[in-house]
Amino acid sequence: MKAEKLVEIIGADFYTGVPDSQLKALCNCLIQTYGMDPEHHIIAANEGNCAALAAGYHLATGRIPVVYMQNSGEGNIINPAASLLNDRVYAIPMVFIIGWRGEPGVPDEPQHIFQGEITVRLLETLNIRTFVIGKDTTDREVEAAMASFRERLAAGLDVAFLVRKDALTCEGKVRYENSNVMTREEVIRHVVEISGEDPIVSTTGKASRELFEIRAAGGQSHKYDFLTVGSMGHSSSIALGLAVSRPDRKIWCIDGDGALLMHMGAMAVLGTNAPKNLVHVVINNGAHETVGGMPTAAAKLDLAAVAKACGYPYAASVDNYEDLDKELLSAKKREALSFLEVKCSIGSRGSLGRPTTTALENKKNFMGYLNAQ
Repeated sequence: MKAEKLVEIIGADFYTGVPDSQLKALCNCLIQTYGMDPEHHIIAANEGNCAALAAGYHLATGRIPVVYMQNSGEGNIINPAASLLNDRVYAIPMVFIIGWRGEPGVPDEPQHIFQGEITVRLLETLNIRTFVIGKDTTDREVEAAMASFRERLAAGLDVAFLVRKDALTCEGKVRYENSNVMTREEVIRHVVEISGEDPIVSTTGKASRELFEIRAAGGQSHKYDFLTVGSMGHSSSIALGLAVSRPDRKIWCIDGDGALLMHMGAMAVLGTNAPKNLVHVVINNGAHETVGGMPTAAAKLDLAAVAKACGYPYAASVDNYEDLDKELLSAKKREALSFLEVKCSIGSRGSLGRPTTTALENKKNFMGYLNAQ
């Protein structure tokens, strides 16, 4: 089904969401149609943020908003869906478009398997009526589903289109880029070289995949790294838990701008507790690159200033390799919580693979190394 047709059938003029690879066609269509005009399209920090934002739009206009997201984001909408949108509370209607990762019977990455199994059950529990769109779903079937949805929406109830793999297409193409010169993989390589045998927690997406392949190419063990393949936005909190529990070890966190934005409150907790042995490196390309390259709000932020405001004793920003190495070397020696924003380009190797070890193997190897010290 063409994403443009789905947008036409739904008939809404306000979309907010968190980009998803399964919904890349829809995201590109929205960028082509609305760009980043906040009156019609806002890429939000997390899915709960989207639901609340869409609620505000409905309160102001009386019209039906649309929230798009990956099914992993269902956890973030549970609270607003149950305590804000629900018809027993404010009865705020909206249409969800959800990319179905980990659909039973469809091979996917380990972090998506259980989430995929419970996706429909969670929506049912939240009283969100669902229609599944697959590669063979016709426009007429979607039109009929939307027609039936309108009765529920009029009653203040929420509905969802659950989108299977490769179900949506988009005629046009969108190129996402910035003017930064450093590449994320090379930045991670510099972190690996300077951190030595210090434990590293890496964020969801391509950063962890690149870290894994850098270790493999260098003949190094993967035991030094905890690859946060799921739970986007929580790597820095995992690193904080490690740092306060093992004050004798220098802990590094390789984070991303999209992940940082998703649960930005973690920065305040980090700054308040200020473990002296933690280095928080945020690679900022201003994009949700792993799922297609759609922009994040971080491209226009001074993340180092945000870190300082949150209580980090030291924070800096770099945009070249010389300054990167200077800051990394200083952070390794510094006995204070350190924050480093690294501005980099959008893009990755076409041959980039995925970790060949399981998530459970990664955990056991990492814990074995950490506890043997």
